[in-house]
Parts: sequence; structure tokens; C-alpha cells
Amino acid sequence: MAAKRDFYEILAVAKGASEDEVKKAYRKVAMQFHPDRNPGDKDAEAKFKEATEAYEVLRDADKRARYDQLGHAGVGSPGQQQAYDASGFDLADALRAFMRDFGAGGDAGFEDMFGGGGSGRSRGPSRGDDLQVRLPLTLEEIAAGVEKKIRVKHLKRCGTCDGRGGKGEKSCSQCGGRGQVRRVQQTMFGQFVNVTACPRCEGEGSIVSEPCKTCGGDGRASETETVSVKVPAGVANGNYIPLRGLGDAGRRSGPAGDLIVLIEEKAHEVFERRADDLYLEMPVSFTTLALGGRIDVPLLGDHTHGIDVQAGSPSGHVVRVRGKGLPGLRGGKGDMLVRLLVWVPNRLPGAEKKLLEELRKGEGLTPPKPSRSVFEKVRSAYDE
Repeated sequence: MAAKRDFYEILAVAKGASEDEVKKAYRKVAMQFHPDRNPGDKDAEAKFKEATEAYEVLRDADKRARYDQLGHAGVGSPGQQQAYDASGFDLADALRAFMRDFGAGGDAGFEDMFGGGGSGRSRGPSRGDDLQVRLPLTLEEIAAGVEKKIRVKHLKRCGTCDGRGGKGEKSCSQCGGRGQVRRVQQTMFGQFVNVTACPRCEGEGSIVSEPCKTCGGDGRASETETVSVKVPAGVANGNYIPLRGLGDAGRRSGPAGDLIVLIEEKAHEVFERRADDLYLEMPVSFTTLALGGRIDVPLLGDHTHGIDVQAGSPSGHVVRVRGKGLPGLRGGKGDMLVRLLVWVPNRLPGAEKKLLEELRKGEGLTPPKPSRSVFEKVRSAYDE
């Protein structure tokens, strides 16, 4: 049989921990491994039982003193009423101990754990739902920043009853105004309490005797309106902008949720974006690559920028143009990386064809043999 672990180690508290610290530590461990949270998990069940054993000793000053002096042997005597007996402590004992301090009428954390909201739950109208809309943007709009108008259909406060839901507000008879209902269940392990929102008043604690004919007592009505959203320069696909209070209104004057504007970046026909950098594949004639020269490359917004091509530049060579990328959300600007690709015409007029044939006869113009380094350069061209 495996030796029992130290009780202080089980609850992760120091030997000098106060009773309140012990209780908080036990609550944390017990809520993690409670059987209702881990159905069928024998390991969690064992840890729940182990933690409760430790708590039952460390919460009691006399038992704790004997444990500190003699260890587990000091708390094994059943001679005293309600004394701790490690050998006879089973899961039912552990559950009863937990319910005693954290069940109905005990710590509010038990109700939080089982979905009831606990005594700390604020009674009254609940917050409305958040809504989400997608906003497609071009790279040009992202580069400059833009203000967009979007149409959104959401639930607004009813104008007829001003969000109150009707007349004659009174306390809910089913929950007694608490906004919660409790269901007590007796099992072989002890008493269990399930706390849920009241189905009649939906957790508000009150109802109206004369529901509004416009909203049916909900306090909200569907409405479509146009809202404006300012998009800063440099946003990226997947970024979102929250518009506070523009989601659905809460029931019966409850606060409204938010409208979440999700950014979608449209693919560009020329540029590829990587973070704040822009990538461009630029066709260039063989003579320009061989002899060098200056070419104009496109920029966002129908502008161009001149760059110098060094003589002898290979096809696939990347030229970095500083500061011609996209603005960053936190300032600064990315670069534009231009990959030079040799352009080969499909058809040649007679004179140009004759010149190229003469050029092919020249010495020293035979390309090198293929090697691994050539493929590596092509693979890493965009990573320079």
C-alpha cells in the first residue's frame, strides 16, 4: 500500500497557514477534482477524497496539532466523537464534508461551480449578445486607413415600452425574486443542490403583468441601421474592431452587447502581403538584367517607383525597397521586395531574332551547369 502524502503538500499550503488559507486551498483543489466535474474519472475521485482527508485534519486545531506532532498516526484514533479515521474515510465521507462547508447555505463558490451563479449573482436584466460582422478590405484601403459604413440588424430597446417589457412589474412568484431556482437531490453520497436561472423570469427576478404588445414583454425589437467604423491603417486579416454597445440590447433594459467587426483582407492581383512587407514579381527583359538599368515598379494606389537593376542580376534576384510596404499598427513601415524575373517574349520580329542569333554565337555566353546552389537560391529568394 502506497504511503499517504503529506497533508500540507496535498493542499499546497505552508505549515503555518491560517484556517482561512486552508479552506481556500481546499476549495480550489476540491472544485478541480469534484466527481460531478469529472464523471467516471477514478484518478480525480481519488484526489478529491485525498484533498478532503487533508482538509478535515488541517481545519481542526486539535487534529492539526496531533498531526504536526505525530504525522498520520496522530490522527488515526476513532475514540473521540467525529474524530478523523483515515482508514475509514471513503468518498461518501468526502462528499458530505464538502457539502457541509460549500453546499446549500455555505460558501457561494459551490453554486458558482455547478452553474447556478451563486448568491453573488447580480439579480436583474442580463447583458445582450455580442454580434459579429465581416468587413472585406483591399490592400489600398489597409494601407491608407478607411472609414466604412456597414448595415447591421440587431435588437434595440423597444420604443413603445422603453425597454421595460410592459406594465405592472412585480416579483417573480416562482423564484421569489431571486432570479434562481434550486433543486435539491438526495443521493447515496449526500445532498446535492443544483442552482439554475429561473425559467419563468429568465433570471431577472421580476415579471410584468401586462406585456408590451410591440415586443411581447421582451423589451427589445429588431432594427436595421447603418453604423460607421473607422479602420486604422495597417490592420491585418483576422484583426477585429469592437464597437461597444452596438450589439443586441439586453432584455428589459439590460445593457447592450458589442458589435465585433472582423477584418477580411482581399487578395491583390499584383502584391502579396507578408506582415507589413509587400512582395512583387517584376518581369524584366534579359538585356536589362545583363546590362543593368532603371525600371519603374508599381506601388499601391496607382503610383510607381524607380529602382536600379545592377548589371548581371540573375533572374529571381530580389531588390528590397525600404519603406514602400504597409504601415504598421504600432508605427513604422514595411518594405517592398521586388523579385526580378527574366521576361521571354513569345514571338520575335525578324530583326530582333537575328540579333539574338548572332548573340548566341558569341563566346562566354554559355550558361553554367546546374548545381544544388542554384535551387537553394531560388528557394530562399523571398527570404532575403
